Amino acid sequence: MKQNILASVQEGVQAIEFLRLSSSVQFIEQVVLACLKCFQEKGKILIAGNGGSLCDAMHFAEELTGLYRHKRPALPAIALADPGHMSCVANDMGYEYVFSRAVEALGKPEDLLIVLTTSGNSSNLVEAVLRAKELGLFTIGFLGKTGGKLKGLCDLEMIVPGFAYSDRVQEAHMTAIHIVIEQVEKKLFFQEKSLETESFCCHGH
Repeated sequence: MKQNILASVQEGVQAIEFLRLSSSVQFIEQVVLACLKCFQEKGKILIAGNGGSLCDAMHFAEELTGLYRHKRPALPAIALADPGHMSCVANDMGYEYVFSRAVEALGKPEDLLIVLTTSGNSSNLVEAVLRAKELGLFTIGFLGKTGGKLKGLCDLEMIVPGFAYSDRVQEAHMTAIHIVIEQVEKKLFFQEKSLETESFCCHGH
């Protein structure tokens, strides 16, 4: 059993090591900048995923609406996870539209849509991204394996390859998400701020 545990730990380390690549660092930096721009323009972040990735979407949102490491003003983020909405749309229109319908209801051009998927093949996330682009939202994909059907559809994407199962991909996604939140919190509230950020803080709070 110990060898199996160590092998799993090593896989986890390999997943996180992927984030050290220059392409991954650049992606994280660009996501931070997109989030900052969104908040400075009084936008909000919409986040979607299925299963464990939906749980990660909820985690992502609550770290922004609550707090991460320090007390600071709340930031607007919504995980598209309302069970009443999802069951209504799934029943009446089909499960592939549960997220696109939410984007249509809530999304504005100043908002961000972030989708989390380990395969990239979830039809409801593909539909959400397509609808978001029609409405003028900036789109970001945290993907895995080959990127699937979502590869190339989002304005920004990171694909975590090389893992047969979803868990390792989700671990890399969540670490990247925590880093994004950490940097957004620092840039908006705990570092010397630009004039644009000062304007956001004064008017937004």
